[in-house]
Amino acid sequence: MMVHQRKERERADRHQKIVSAARTLAETEGWDAVTIRRLAERIEYSQPVLYTHFRNKDEIVGAVALEGFAELTQAIRSALPAGRSGRAAVTTLVETYMAFAEHHPAIYDGMFSLSNGLPFADEATPAPMREAFTALLDTLSEVAGAVAPGLFTEVAWAALHGLITLTRAGRLPPEHTQARLEVLVDWMVRA
Repeated sequence: MMVHQRKERERADRHQKIVSAARTLAETEGWDAVTIRRLAERIEYSQPVLYTHFRNKDEIVGAVALEGFAELTQAIRSALPAGRSGRAAVTTLVETYMAFAEHHPAIYDGMFSLSNGLPFADEATPAPMREAFTALLDTLSEVAGAVAPGLFTEVAWAALHGLITLTRAGRLPPEHTQARLEVLVDWMVRA
């Protein structure tokens, strides 16, 4: 039993090393730099060993994305202490979400643009993704008004994500980002 537990622990450690190395490479050099060969070199294991953990790069991106969703959830929950509600809570939520995307652009891309194998709004949606949605829902359901809270949260999330994506792509001038976020918060609070 002890040998089995040790092997499982070693496997989990190797798995985390792969994910951490992928994340570091993506954050410093971009996702194109994340290859099985480079990851194997970074963690000093053979490529076949990496393939025992992940079938391909997509699965590695997915693992990094799930870490990102867990971190986003933690950031939102930490920024919104109990008792904060209404406009103040929505403003904090939007600012926290925006800061996460700004400080972790490669992870954000992995979460939303590159992780094709992660289903949203499905019974197969992984727990970290459901928890991130719930963190948004917990704040936004209060201001949803007559709109179903889940639907309102989806639309608000899509609007926030769209602003972030268009700004990052240079489609919207960055100098008006704060004004756009204020318009979004106004819309959310008045809904």
